Amino acid sequence: MSDALQKIADQYVSREKFSGIEWRVEKNQSCVFQGQAGYADFEKKTPIPDNAIYRIYSMTKPIISVLALQLIEQGSFGLTDPIAEYDDRFSLMTVLHANGEIEPANTLITIEHLLTHRAGFSYEFIMGCHVSPYYRKAEIMGDAERDLDEMMDALCVLPLAFHPGSAWRYSVSTDVLAHIIQRATGESIQALLEKMIFKPLKMHDTKYHLLPKYLPRLMSMYGTSDLQNLPPITPPKHILRSMDVSDKHPTGSQKFCRGGYGLYSTTNDYAAFVRMLLNGKAPSGEVVLSPKTLELMHPNRVPQNELPLRISYWPLAGYGWNLIGRVMLDPSTAIAATNLDEFGWAGAASTFFWVDPKEQLTGVIMTQFIGSGVPLIEDLQNAVYEELKQS
Repeated sequence: MSDALQKIADQYVSREKFSGIEWRVEKNQSCVFQGQAGYADFEKKTPIPDNAIYRIYSMTKPIISVLALQLIEQGSFGLTDPIAEYDDRFSLMTVLHANGEIEPANTLITIEHLLTHRAGFSYEFIMGCHVSPYYRKAEIMGDAERDLDEMMDALCVLPLAFHPGSAWRYSVSTDVLAHIIQRATGESIQALLEKMIFKPLKMHDTKYHLLPKYLPRLMSMYGTSDLQNLPPITPPKHILRSMDVSDKHPTGSQKFCRGGYGLYSTTNDYAAFVRMLLNGKAPSGEVVLSPKTLELMHPNRVPQNELPLRISYWPLAGYGWNLIGRVMLDPSTAIAATNLDEFGWAGAASTFFWVDPKEQLTGVIMTQFIGSGVPLIEDLQNAVYEELKQS
């Protein structure tokens, strides 16, 4: 346990910025810092339960991307395969330019485009994106009653924001990837994840659906942002306000399954996944990702002319994008302590993970706040490196 990390987390809770926070940091595959602060429910002052369950939102994406890499290893599809080979609804996409011009897409979307968010898709909440209003009208993220195939029905008729492979934009690409995985394999995402990732890594609490017995462990959600509506011009103030997100992120729907968000997980479960990203192996020694696939996964795939990356208000300072998430290219511009080639990603409710190959370091931070405007993640990450430097 680190007094520095505990002090930072306690201060954020006492200032009513977050309800509950958990963290786990490992070095050389061994836990060096683990702790928690606050409550599962701030108003009721409910203690954080053992193996608390979190909505991890976009931290679903790296898990789906790893599954795709496993299937590439097995020959189910290739990085350069056009996705229209698996669903011809994506064979005649159009591009809407910011000036109102519409034209046919000049190339087909590939698996690599989906993995790297260079397909031309977008999200409802992307500030300044000219196709986002069409996503909001179609409720691409907003309708949790659709299954993945029905979601694709709504998506494939919308225009792309740019020609595939010509720009980077954070998007529903990983939802499309999950759909293509199901088409290519004939198996459900849930079954594939259980067999190829969750079972080998003993991620027993990571799933899309929570049975009633799991609900007492579910952390309450807070925030100030709605991911489906028009984003405000300036970021909203950080206020600890309870939110009910069950209509968009249901607990018990057997139909609900996405690639870009949707999973529930725990700090320890996700730490097992992140630990695997260092060497590709499960605790048993079983190979989850081969060394060559890890080498394929890690380097930046976004051309220099498409950098720096940005998601609405938030610049990804110093980062490029590899096949599963961000990757550090220029630590001199980073906003928190890091190293060259560090990689990872985050979730809309302020969950976060990083992998630092140079230090053989992994970290997972869990909380539940959508639209955070305070530097909890950066403060904890800085404290980790400072504590390690002094140890």
